[in-house]
Amino acid sequence: MRAPAVAAEVLRGPVEPEPRSEPRPELGDLRFRALMTEAEWFSLPLAIRRRFSRRLAGGQTIVYTGEILESWMSRAGWWLAQVARLIGGPLPLTRDAQVRRARVPTVHVASVVTVTEDIATGGQIWTRLYARRKGFPQVIHSCKRFAGPTGLEEYVGRGVGMTLTVYAREGALVFRSKSYFLELFGRRLCLPERLTPGTLYVTHAELPDGKFSFTLQIFHPRFGLLLRRMAIFREIAP
Repeated sequence: MRAPAVAAEVLRGPVEPEPRSEPRPELGDLRFRALMTEAEWFSLPLAIRRRFSRRLAGGQTIVYTGEILESWMSRAGWWLAQVARLIGGPLPLTRDAQVRRARVPTVHVASVVTVTEDIATGGQIWTRLYARRKGFPQVIHSCKRFAGPTGLEEYVGRGVGMTLTVYAREGALVFRSKSYFLELFGRRLCLPERLTPGTLYVTHAELPDGKFSFTLQIFHPRFGLLLRRMAIFREIAP
């Protein structure tokens, strides 16, 4: 009595499993870890270590969304940001951090950061979008390359870049500028200190609920703190 059912199974053939969406491939990345001592690296929270140990394949992108909590600049810092527009505008151009509207609660200005593996150089392309109270958002591009005397450089445009050192401080990951340079016609010129904006610090600190903070500061030896911008972000799942 069961023969017809068996025959039907044979005629249908094996049942193909339903296709499943594969997770985005992530490769182990030791490039940032190699720039620090073992003690410094393991002093960082696990979430930060994981965030900076991801290497995306095939030009894929990680997306972080958040909001600007603070955007301050001195008068000298404002002028520095305007002059920097000649090389693509790598610094915040406004002090916008909050949006106030009648009968609407104050909200912070939105921001989006994307990180993409640079297939050509083996580095990372960072794109930062900062909304503004008026007009189009400001978009800042830079490329981190694992090269140079410190092992890490950041290019901001028009041949201008800086070498970076990386270290841990009080559970946060800190990037600090060491020198600035200009590349012209295949040659690199190291800029004298008097022609640089000062020392740049970028601090990456972990926060509760899967969030992290990003703080940019520039200190000039004569004019003091020129610029400070702080934002909080969360990764958007693919």
